[in-house]
Amino acid sequence: MGAGGVLGAAHVGVGHALEQHGFRPDVVIGTSVGALNGAIAAAHPDRAAPWLEHVRTQLRRRGVYQLGFPASRAGIVTDRGLRRLIARAGLPTRVEELAVPFTAVAMDRVTGAPALLDRGDLTTALLKSAAIPGLLPPVTRQGRTLVDGGVIAYVPVRAALRAGAASVVVVAAAGPESSPLPATLPSRRAGAAASRAGLLLMHRQIERDLAEVSRRLPTVVLPTGTDVWPAPRGFRHSRRLVEAASATAGRFLDDLRVSGPGLYRAEDDPTAATAAGYDAAASARTRRAPRSTPARASL
Repeated sequence: MGAGGVLGAAHVGVGHALEQHGFRPDVVIGTSVGALNGAIAAAHPDRAAPWLEHVRTQLRRRGVYQLGFPASRAGIVTDRGLRRLIARAGLPTRVEELAVPFTAVAMDRVTGAPALLDRGDLTTALLKSAAIPGLLPPVTRQGRTLVDGGVIAYVPVRAALRAGAASVVVVAAAGPESSPLPATLPSRRAGAAASRAGLLLMHRQIERDLAEVSRRLPTVVLPTGTDVWPAPRGFRHSRRLVEAASATAGRFLDDLRVSGPGLYRAEDDPTAATAAGYDAAASARTRRAPRSTPARASL
């Protein structure tokens, strides 16, 4: 489950579509907001979408990113709001107590190496994975200072490969991992130029990781039906994101048939499930999978 901040609401809609198609994860791996949503999915694997929706409907920007408290030099806002959100999510105390094996991905702020958090205190693991550099304070534990894993693993498919996954389902937020990169040139203003540069860097990272993993494993990227990027501000778009993702991912799954390693994603038409794989079997338009044998893969 990928990063994406407030656009993580799309995870809820994709979750509804997956559950309607009989999907239950064997392993859940998440980055940033995908770690929080992923922990909820791992705690309630057979009814994750209703739990996610319950938590998401309570979100308000001022409740999560609290400016009312004195901020430390390590972050503009404190993590008190995020801690309260985690406490309301109905999660166990430790990672090992989740119903499905779970890993949160963070980054070592000193070395830039990924940190795969698959045991220990769950709240601490989620805070580490979601510590957006400069916005939220980093978390120091056992001599390591960790920050948001989205910096190096916006979509944590390489962590899934390392965990031994036989196939991967990418539950994306609305953004560059679930839709083609817009070809339009931004304005010449400094902010637009910086935003475009950041988007290109992120897109390169995502495409590199997807290509590497899909050479070895069937890798399904579920579309969300939203191409808004950068992220909308605040949480007022959540309902629209949920509904769009549920409908678009559902149509994609209706036509999906996986035939060996490859990258299965909706390229131009979000209603058409296509396979851009590395062999002939994965290069044709996908077909509907038998309902009697629902896909099981690492989420």
